[in-house]
Amino acid sequence: MTSASTREPAPPSPTRRTARLATLSPLLRLLILTQLAFNIGFFAVLPFLAEHLGRTVGMAGWLVGFVLGLRTFSQQGLFVVGGALADRYGIRPVVLSGCVLRIAGFAWLGFAERTWAVVGAVLLIGFAAALFSPAVESEVARQAVVWEESGGGDRTRVLALFTVAGQAGAFVGPLLGALLLAVDFRTACLAGAGVFVLVLAGHARLLPQRIPGRPQVRAGGGVRLVLRNRRFLALCCAYGAYLLAYNQLYLALPAEVERAAGSQAPLAWLFALSSLLVVTAQLPVTRWAGERLARRRSMVAGLVLIAIGFAVVGLARPAGWTGTGGLVPAAGFVVLLTLGQMLVAPVARAWVPDLAEEGRLGLYTGALSSVSGLIVLAGSSATGLLLDTGLPVAVPWLVLAAVPLMAVGVLPGRGR
Repeated sequence: MTSASTREPAPPSPTRRTARLATLSPLLRLLILTQLAFNIGFFAVLPFLAEHLGRTVGMAGWLVGFVLGLRTFSQQGLFVVGGALADRYGIRPVVLSGCVLRIAGFAWLGFAERTWAVVGAVLLIGFAAALFSPAVESEVARQAVVWEESGGGDRTRVLALFTVAGQAGAFVGPLLGALLLAVDFRTACLAGAGVFVLVLAGHARLLPQRIPGRPQVRAGGGVRLVLRNRRFLALCCAYGAYLLAYNQLYLALPAEVERAAGSQAPLAWLFALSSLLVVTAQLPVTRWAGERLARRRSMVAGLVLIAIGFAVVGLARPAGWTGTGGLVPAAGFVVLLTLGQMLVAPVARAWVPDLAEEGRLGLYTGALSSVSGLIVLAGSSATGLLLDTGLPVAVPWLVLAAVPLMAVGVLPGRGR
């Protein structure tokens, strides 16, 4: 890890072995399975939040968009806090504290009926992840670099396995949530809290007090380092545009599914499709891209695929198709967005250690998400307003298609 990498790493040698869970260290296995559990609990609730806010709580479309953006900001936007705390105190206390707050937040959301209560619960849920996620992600990235330097293979493949675990949880979570919604939204929230109770108990027992080789730094001065690192900030902006596009799974996509099918019942299946694609194809896609594409080109290809996904829905909307046929553009959007995610997300995380100062990987991992959270907060409110303004039906989706294309222009170059 250096202060500012001046050259983008070349694609890895294809002769190195593929990352598999059994070949990794016990700590990496624990952290990867942690991501699986986190997402099962989280996605049992989140995909159904927009409908709950609009129908049960009675929020306007712009306010639903704002609350969803606020949730993302309180999570992604405050990752820098969790990352800095993990650098200072180690990952164990930060992860355990985050689990406690997530349990409280889900329980609160299950009983919240007024706007202020919903906002408070959503902020607590987001801040919980702002504690545990950068701690886990930064240690996975650090361990992936160790694995790479020991001759195990390209670090991106370890981070791809981390993504697969997360998407496996995102596959199971919505299906669990859809079953629990047959009772009510509160039951889904309490079940999500129950998952985090189990995670808390398991990590209190298994997560090491201190991790060998992870330096602990004094607080202060890190934010100035981040703000002076222009290549890293460029990566943050591009990743933020990707995250804003990905966030439309929870805002624009539910509205399109409701229009085409008359209900949001197919939404759980579209989320399952996305997660299943990642679980089955992420590692082959990462291996294929790693052998052929440098990191910048991989991110460019992913962002272009995401833009095409938005354009597919935008170009089909004027036809006004409904029923099963009307869901085909939405399914195409989900597939293209997911393929783009496979190319963008692991590579962005793998790039961060090359841009971070020694001992500041938690801070930089957190900052990547914090800048992204600011972009999503502004973009989600604008998107909610865009979907409610009565513009021609294709316009919102084509505007959203332009976002990842603009991100291509701000990606850091190959170096000086």
